[in-house]
Amino acid sequence: MVDEQKACFTYETYHEGENKILKVSLESCTFLPSIEYSDFCMSKIIDLLQANSGVTTIILTQQREYEYDFSQTKLLTELAALSQRLTQENRTSYSHLITNPLTERYLRGSYAIFQRIISKKLKEDPFAAYVELKRLERQEKVKLENIIDQRQIASQERFIHILQNIIQVVEQLRLIALLLPFSKEYHLGERVIYGNIFHPTTRPDFMYTKLITEFPEGELLETYNFIAGPDTCEVNIFQPERDIKTMYHLSPPEFKFTEDEYRLLDDAKRIMSEHKPSREEFVDPQRMREVFYSIGRDLLNDLLEHQNLNINEERVEQLAQALLRYTVGFGLIELLLSDPKVQDVNINAPNGEIPIFIVHQDYGDCTTNIYPTRLEVESWATKLRLISGRPLDEANPILDTELKVTGFSSRVSAITAPLSPNGLAFSFRRHRDYPWTFPLYLQPKIRFIDPLAAGLLSFLIDNNATILVAGTRSSGKTSFLGSMLVEIMRRIRVLTIEDTFELPQESLRTLGYNIESLKVASALSSPGSEVDPSIGIRSTLRLGDSAIFVGEVRSKEAIALFEAMRVGAAANVVAGTIHADSPYGVYDRVVNDIGVPKTSFKAIDIIITANPVISGLKKFKRVLRITEVRKEWNDDPLKEGAFVDLMVYNPITDCLEITDELRNGNSDILKRMAGRIKEFAGDWDAIWNNIELRAQVKQAVVDQFLETQNPLLLEAEFVIKANDQFHLISDSIKEKRGKLDNKEILFQYIDWLQREARKKKM
Repeated sequence: MVDEQKACFTYETYHEGENKILKVSLESCTFLPSIEYSDFCMSKIIDLLQANSGVTTIILTQQREYEYDFSQTKLLTELAALSQRLTQENRTSYSHLITNPLTERYLRGSYAIFQRIISKKLKEDPFAAYVELKRLERQEKVKLENIIDQRQIASQERFIHILQNIIQVVEQLRLIALLLPFSKEYHLGERVIYGNIFHPTTRPDFMYTKLITEFPEGELLETYNFIAGPDTCEVNIFQPERDIKTMYHLSPPEFKFTEDEYRLLDDAKRIMSEHKPSREEFVDPQRMREVFYSIGRDLLNDLLEHQNLNINEERVEQLAQALLRYTVGFGLIELLLSDPKVQDVNINAPNGEIPIFIVHQDYGDCTTNIYPTRLEVESWATKLRLISGRPLDEANPILDTELKVTGFSSRVSAITAPLSPNGLAFSFRRHRDYPWTFPLYLQPKIRFIDPLAAGLLSFLIDNNATILVAGTRSSGKTSFLGSMLVEIMRRIRVLTIEDTFELPQESLRTLGYNIESLKVASALSSPGSEVDPSIGIRSTLRLGDSAIFVGEVRSKEAIALFEAMRVGAAANVVAGTIHADSPYGVYDRVVNDIGVPKTSFKAIDIIITANPVISGLKKFKRVLRITEVRKEWNDDPLKEGAFVDLMVYNPITDCLEITDELRNGNSDILKRMAGRIKEFAGDWDAIWNNIELRAQVKQAVVDQFLETQNPLLLEAEFVIKANDQFHLISDSIKEKRGKLDNKEILFQYIDWLQREARKKKM
């Protein structure tokens, strides 16, 4: 039996970055592949560490991979070094105790026990060896008290001295020091105690990504499930003890499969790996996934029949999805991005040493229990090159593209050496399944804007303002710009211009919008076949009367955007986003950095500033101000009063509040717009009443959601329908009465809204 166990212990060593990996295959072994629960396994690993210096990570494989990280491996390398030293000293320094004929007859039995402990027991069960050495020391001291022969006393004292020295060095092992606090309930020979110290990360063989399955010590903040295709994933949010970072702990369906199912997936993956998708197949990634899913499902059914396994159809669907994720897909990244509460997924270099980080809707920045390996990360980079058709190498170390999978879509930014000296790094920004809407932003859990701000912006959009949404990174600029698209009436043509698609153009097209999406070259990418952004923006001016939305203003294309604003201001809304933290920051970026003429900057009507607000350890996204840009200034807009705040965020009330300028009707932009509308011309009260009406209309949708708890009322499909109804009711009443009757409009709208909400509930 022992010979069979030894034969099954095959291994290899290799380097991964700065780590030296000892990978041991136990596929043909009958015992548990666990250092903590198998004495034979621990002993063999100690032997291998003695034969291979510099090991920093240990991986055991048997259907799954069990990886012991550097901190755990270091405990074992210290033990291996001590065991090797004591074994050598046993041969050179201690053997005279038994070879000396004067002492041999006194110590023969005790020395045999001692030799077994330091040569065998210490390697396979070091804590038991420590306990047995302590017991042996006590026994030998008792013997010493009853010895009369002086020669035997000298031998016994020397033996006890050796025992005491060895006990002392064993006690200095970090492993023993860590185990001692758990020794109160310890019984000799039990290995449960090692489970307190050794926690290998586990993954099936078909996965490359490492995942820590054990929960961290700390407070459990929340548990919830989300659906990813046919799978259900469990998420536990922890606040670990003495740690400021929040832990997002994912339990994927892959770790609930049986051993037979793991073997089935391993076999299927080996067969499917023989056919790697070509560049042509990656041109249509969704179609490619459908094809590979069908192939994988058929292959699994064939293997089931061949291996005489009985697995139900639902389980086969789950296995086929897992197979798809770990062949042509992006592994656990796809599950993270399928969680609707995850906003960003970040993978940093060096790979394999650092967990994936996410930004959570409710908990902000979180660390995870997922560690991507170098092999996995390199496969993602290859797939992104094929999907985008763009390079990612030393000559082109930046890649921006989008990833679309059933259930989610995301923007992907990848960097590599020399820009990232430690290797590949990625940032996946998850796009919401459906466009954001003003009512979604108004709901109590989010409160990105206030009802009055929603009403004001609705009025501005309907009356063809030119708008820039400014903010820092991850402030919600692009999502908010997408919600403004929902406010445009569907009879108006919309043109979007982006280097990486982030605006919800596909969803809006499905919802009946007349929308054309233009894709231009990234400002960070190397020259290629894609159209320059400035040319793309200028081309929109030749595509007919349209609202124009620019995903992000980054560089010289701003000159073309402001040209579009000046031309389109009187015809349709023109809007975009820009990185800046204040209205003057927008001016400084646009005029001083990018080089847009001051006179062209005046084409902006409204600057919306959005930034995160910090409260303790939490961050909340908020619109901080809505500012109009006046036109009567020449040199410095800040000194000459060009920036007039209409609404400003109050951190005490956590609300956007109207300023005296807006309250008193001192808004040049609103008056200019009203001058073109019969019902509002020269009547500030009529303008203000319409803004308040729109605010009440937006809040009414939220109120219905709170009453019915039907989240569909906040989504784009219903909100667009509600916006249409508001315009239809307003136009109908104006036709009948010759003017807008705000009370009657609100009455009819709420009546319609309640009837529709009841239908949705049914």
